[in-house]
Amino acid sequence: MHLQEKTLTSDVKYEGVIFTITHDTAELENGKTAARDVLHHNGGVCVIPVTENNEIFLVKQFRYPFQTVTREVPAGKLEKGEDHAECGRRELLEETGCTCSEYIYLGEMLPTPAYNSEITYMYLAKGLTFTSQSLDPDEFLDVERIPLSEAVAQVMDGTIRDGKTQIAILKAARMLGI
Repeated sequence: MHLQEKTLTSDVKYEGVIFTITHDTAELENGKTAARDVLHHNGGVCVIPVTENNEIFLVKQFRYPFQTVTREVPAGKLEKGEDHAECGRRELLEETGCTCSEYIYLGEMLPTPAYNSEITYMYLAKGLTFTSQSLDPDEFLDVERIPLSEAVAQVMDGTIRDGKTQIAILKAARMLGI
């Protein structure tokens, strides 16, 4: 079949807490085979909380692989079988202390489809009510509030580098006419 590959073998090479890696053999459309390394991930959710004044909340946290602090929309990984809408609401509350009365699905993205099965689901949260953060024991972050228009400028100038955050900011800005 055109533009399709069939998995012939799949061998688990690593099984961790967050993901599994397999080394697969795939049959190509021309009948030849190719090796495919695949990172299997349950997926994640990100939520862009927007206030009535079109300000958003970003979380600042240390990202070990890059040894730096990033600025991101609230997000988290899905547990196997978990509903992504509920996961997003949970992460929003845990990381920012916010609940919302309006929760709008912005779509999904494939962060690195060449080798990773992860899907990231995106939501816009409005009608925010503030309580208190409830971080996981191994989670350390600060919350920052900035105008959505400023966040768009920071996406465009490269200050905000996280992919899911860039897409969520641009989608929210477009939806809200900013």
